[in-house]
Amino acid sequence: MSNTKTLTKTNQIPFRYDVVGSLLRTDTLKKAHQDYQEHKINDEELKQIQHTETKRIVEKQIQLGLKAVTDGEFNRSWWHLDFLWGLNGVENYDFQKSYQFHGDQTRTDNVELIGKIAFNPNHPFFESFEFLNSLVPTGVLAKQTIPSPTMLFRDNRSDRWSEYYQTWDEYLSDVVKAYRETILHFYDLGCRYIQLDDTTWAFLISQLNRTKENPSEHQKFEGFAQSNVQVINRILKDLPDDLAVTTHICRGNFKSTYLFEGGYDVIAEYLGQLNYDGLFLEYDNDRSGILEPIAKIWNNDPDKRLVLGLITSKTPELESVGAIESRIKEASQYVPLENLALSTQCGFASTEEGNKLTEDEQWAKLNLVKHIAQDVWPDAEG
Repeated sequence: MSNTKTLTKTNQIPFRYDVVGSLLRTDTLKKAHQDYQEHKINDEELKQIQHTETKRIVEKQIQLGLKAVTDGEFNRSWWHLDFLWGLNGVENYDFQKSYQFHGDQTRTDNVELIGKIAFNPNHPFFESFEFLNSLVPTGVLAKQTIPSPTMLFRDNRSDRWSEYYQTWDEYLSDVVKAYRETILHFYDLGCRYIQLDDTTWAFLISQLNRTKENPSEHQKFEGFAQSNVQVINRILKDLPDDLAVTTHICRGNFKSTYLFEGGYDVIAEYLGQLNYDGLFLEYDNDRSGILEPIAKIWNNDPDKRLVLGLITSKTPELESVGAIESRIKEASQYVPLENLALSTQCGFASTEEGNKLTEDEQWAKLNLVKHIAQDVWPDAEG
């Protein structure tokens, strides 16, 4: 039975305590993936195990009091690549080098164009969403996470665009069309809360800081930022009023390591132009910079909510309640408290390997988010 949204988008999404998306893969699911790779179980057996484990973590989120729950991204290996592989016109290829995380090495999967990019009505994420949506009771939303379209424009993924398009703008138009049709199909399936995850803005923080003394290089990345704003806002334009679309601005998350560092000051103006209903921002350590740029990101939009990722998903130690509440109070100097919310800084398993903490420690982190949010906002709902 399909569950559709019964809540008011503008006032309630993102929720005061919200979950970013990915959750640690359970031991049972990890073993199933290994057995599948070794041809000990087939597609249907793997799917049944995935469904059983997804149901379990959905029930845990509901017990925690979350009003929007995810499938933990249990249907994918990477937070972004699995979705991109599901579009028409792209396929998996071996990048032959690791993504440049600090302190660890990733697998070498990547995406490349093999034709014109287009909506895939048989994208496997649609079936996964329908299953997730069948598990949630009335009053709880099934939250769908997908990567931002900007993830296509980095790491060699668009290198072959000129083989299939006469101009870059034609390629961007097809990306916009594919994303809009995908989002609207999720909507038709009952989805009322979609999040576009995005590490490109953190990449731009790094590049804009690096090129400050090189005007021509700096301008190139400024142009890239402007192009990203235009593409995203074209996708968001005229979507249904009762569909909330947020984004998570991520600095990279692999086995508790990271890709990028730097504060939001150099990109705050661009983030403030994005027509999302809410932005999840990473603020769990000194790498994240000062809070002052959130004023530009909020951009005096009374309908926009900024979710402060003040509690890290990378380590098991629980933060001090007093310290987190002090940071929220500091943030309210720049953005009204009414327009703020709380979450962990990122998901717990952006790839299937997961961060370096236990499942119990994961739930303790999410419970801490809830406890603090209910203290700061007495009427808070997750």
